[in-house]
Amino acid sequence: MNKASISKVGNQFGTRFSIKEQSLFAKRMSFLVKAGVPLIDCLNMIRTQTKSKAKSKVFDMVIDDVNNGQFLATSLGKHRRMFGDFAINLIHVGEQSGILSQNLAYLADELQKKEMLRNKVIGALVYPIVITIATLGITGVLTVYIFPKILPIFASLNVTLPLSTRILIATSNFLKNDGLWLLLGIIVFMCTMAYLKFRYAQVQYFLDRNSIRIPLFGAMLQSYNLANFTRTLGLLLISGVRLTDSMVMVAEATPNLAYRRAYENIAASIVKGEPMSRELSRQPNLFPDTLRHMVTVGETTGGLSSTLLYLSEMHEGEVEEATKNLSSTIEPLLMVVMGCLVGFIAVSIITPIYEITQSLHQ
Repeated sequence: MNKASISKVGNQFGTRFSIKEQSLFAKRMSFLVKAGVPLIDCLNMIRTQTKSKAKSKVFDMVIDDVNNGQFLATSLGKHRRMFGDFAINLIHVGEQSGILSQNLAYLADELQKKEMLRNKVIGALVYPIVITIATLGITGVLTVYIFPKILPIFASLNVTLPLSTRILIATSNFLKNDGLWLLLGIIVFMCTMAYLKFRYAQVQYFLDRNSIRIPLFGAMLQSYNLANFTRTLGLLLISGVRLTDSMVMVAEATPNLAYRRAYENIAASIVKGEPMSRELSRQPNLFPDTLRHMVTVGETTGGLSSTLLYLSEMHEGEVEEATKNLSSTIEPLLMVVMGCLVGFIAVSIITPIYEITQSLHQ
């Protein structure tokens, strides 16, 4: 099997280095290169520690390319889907500038922070989702399976049932008869939205731009995007990458389409000779005043890279604070909603039984 076919097979079966694996690769390479180990020996050491056969083949190809005199970045560039443009470009600049070990250390630190930040956001979003599913599950079980067992008793009595009980009966009948259609409709709606977002850039842009306006979650998502933007751009500038090239790399590494287009516009304005802060001021919904003012100071003083890294720490702190506040805000709110739902069902069942018992006693 030749190199092209191996790469094709790897791509077909989804061979991809996760952020954690890329960070570990960069950290090991940085340590070995700094220790004076030849590049080919560094790659061989890492290759022997790789258990995945598909990834081992990728390393075999990289080792073969480096043995033939190619740069490491050039070889990794053949597997952009597995390593990512950001890592490849940072390694390329390091090789050209003679600071490969330093750039690999920057890359490892960047990927590690990005992974930690993403895990914080995911963790903050998972908790309310789990509680919501549990609440709906308990309510569904009570409504569809428990309540219908008591329903014949109410039906056999010629009495006017309370409004809450009638609402519960109607809801129970609907879920029992048409619940599967409702579930199917929800699934179809979600799949349709996912397809439209994937297929049409306008839909993705609309959803991404308005995601930062969602109550409770929007501020956290905005801080997450700004933390990634400022940290990545700051590291690229420290590594010796030109500002225009850095903005292009940041745009390519940004999944949020609204921010990606904003970064592309910034790169275009920089090419025209405009300062970055001017383009940031044209997007007040995406970039807050503090960031724009700090970037202006960084451009004026010539310390843009250090200013961006300071801003990244600030926004990372905002993400961490937002995740804590989200948990403390969502938890009591969900508990109240869950209590109200379960209480409504309990009252709907107990009230008519109590009224019937009272009438029999009289």
